[in-house]
Order: sequence, then C-alpha cells, then structure tokens
Amino acid sequence: MQIIKLSATESTNTYLKELALVKNLEDFTVVVTEKQTKGRGQMNGMWESEDGKNLTFSILKKFTSLTIQDQFLISICASLAVYRSLMAFKIPDVRIKWPNDILSGNSKICGILIENSISGLKISSSVIGIGLNVNQITFENQPKATSLYALTGRTIDLEDSLHTVLQNLNTYLSKINPLNWEMLLDEYHSLLFRKDVLSHFVLENDEVFQGTLLGIGKEGKLKVRLEDGAVREFALKEVSLQY
Repeated sequence: MQIIKLSATESTNTYLKELALVKNLEDFTVVVTEKQTKGRGQMNGMWESEDGKNLTFSILKKFTSLTIQDQFLISICASLAVYRSLMAFKIPDVRIKWPNDILSGNSKICGILIENSISGLKISSSVIGIGLNVNQITFENQPKATSLYALTGRTIDLEDSLHTVLQNLNTYLSKINPLNWEMLLDEYHSLLFRKDVLSHFVLENDEVFQGTLLGIGKEGKLKVRLEDGAVREFALKEVSLQY
C-alpha cells in the first residue's frame, strides 16, 4: 500500500485521478491531506472540513472483472468499511444513509464520494474519497454534522484512525465479487437509515412525498413503497431523503 501525504490540495479525488493518468499507480494507492480547498461531496455538494482536524483521503482501487451493473458493490463495501471502523471507536447508533453517508443518530459523521473509470462494460478502477469528521468541534454551515470527538469527548489520533479505516477498506473491498452480492446487501440493509420507516422524500422538481423505504436494488436504486401501495425505484439524482 502506497500512501501519499499532502499538506494541502484542492481535492484528494481530483489529485489521485490526475496522478493515475500520468503514472501507473499500484492498487490501493492512498492520497491523504491535511487541507482540502475544494472538497466535494455527493451531487456536486461541497465538503467542509477544518484543516488538520479530520481525515480527508482517497483510495485508488483497481478491478479486472467488475461489471457496470455491479458497481454499487463499491458503495456498499466502502460504507460497511467505515461502519466497522466507527464500531472500533465505540460510536453509537451508526447507520448508512443511502447511498453512502454515514450517520450517528441523525448527525452526519462521514461522507463518501466514488468516481469510477469505465472500460467497455466494466469498471476498470475506482477512486473512493472519504471525509471523516474526527476532532472538529464546531460545524458552522453543517447543522447536522458531528465528529468522533463530539460523540466520545476524546481527541482521536488521526494516524490511528486512518490506519483503522484503511484496514477495513482493504478487507471489504477485497470482497467485491458478484458471488457476495446477497451477503453484502443483507449487511448493508441491516444498517440502512430509516429502512421500513415512513419518511419524507424530495424529487428533483422539489416535490415532496411520503413513502416507506424498503431497501436497495442491485443497481443501487432506492426502493420506496408509496402511499398508494405502489413500489417505485429511484436513482441517486432523482430523489433525496429528508431527515
């Protein structure tokens, strides 16, 4: 495992993707930085992080036979790896909010941004960016954010937390295989935020509706039972879950 440490960069995902274009990087190359000036979240959202207080890093994972239709396995395994890491720090009530935000209670503690490279009908590689709130105390523009420190009252060593997350990522990403779909999806479903609970959702056009979150299909779409009993599937950019 090669770990590249930076004092600052615009985005670890962008840095790693650009580096992979000019160098033949080994599988599981990691880029970690103390400061991100243009960190990104899902759906082009900005990821805010206090310099030197949190973990902001990206991993390059290479694949040989992962098909496009199975790409949500990457999201499942990355989410489960972070969950297992948070269990090591005794974080309470950890859940996965579809597709791969990690919450403690109703507060977000980690965001994951996955960007895949496609060759034909297969995923050739994936850059997995992770922002984990570790020792940050206040979140001015993120009222629903929290951190390991806020939840435990302890300052956490960043190197130790990085090592823990990388170990779990290595374990779970090695499980990416269509033969493991059901096992991994069952574990993901057991941790899915608001599963089987009546919830509010917002469509792209800002229309709000109620439905019961049933789970996730193999394409990564959210399955929701509507109030009339019909079951509908939504892709990531089609709907968001209010909480």
